[in-house]
Amino acid sequence: MTQVQSKAVFIFAHGAGADSNSEFMQSMARQISHPTIEVVLFDFPYMIKRQQTGKKSPPDRMPKLIEAYQQQIAEHMKGRKVFIGGKSMGGRVASMIADDEQVDGLICMGYPFHPPGKPENLRTDHLKALKIPTLILQGTRDPFGKPEEVATYGLSSSINVHWLEDGNHSLETLKRSEITTEQSWQLAAQQARTFIIERI
Repeated sequence: MTQVQSKAVFIFAHGAGADSNSEFMQSMARQISHPTIEVVLFDFPYMIKRQQTGKKSPPDRMPKLIEAYQQQIAEHMKGRKVFIGGKSMGGRVASMIADDEQVDGLICMGYPFHPPGKPENLRTDHLKALKIPTLILQGTRDPFGKPEEVATYGLSSSINVHWLEDGNHSLETLKRSEITTEQSWQLAAQQARTFIIERI
């Protein structure tokens, strides 16, 4: 995470339920970090409030989430290439501002294509016209979007969906899976890091 040498910053946002200190977020930050890449984690306002009060509150509405994300981009650009993304909801927020912010790339892990059990409630309209190079890392068991569903969405040609075998919404595998959760997370981090390095 050496800021002096870093040619790029990757701003990575948490999902709706767990903050930036979660095992998943911390593991990804550690593994994606590289002498040329500074990884920045942050918490959305509702999560900061939750940390302060100890009371669970629902996520902020999308305009507030977007504003918080834009503040992070403005703060951390520092003349470097900027990559944004997130887990689940965090990735969705990033995907909604990627084109407007003209970032260099977008990485979503466990994209919430639809709420579990509600495949008709799609959150994909803006993904059909997305211009920014995008990597979506999705588990094949993710109830928010499975391979056979995502194949029908008509996503933009700038989006590459990489499937992680037996991964759930947090890219965790089953005990009987050929790869462990740790290995699944390593694969995801390697894909993300390679995606960034190829563009800096």
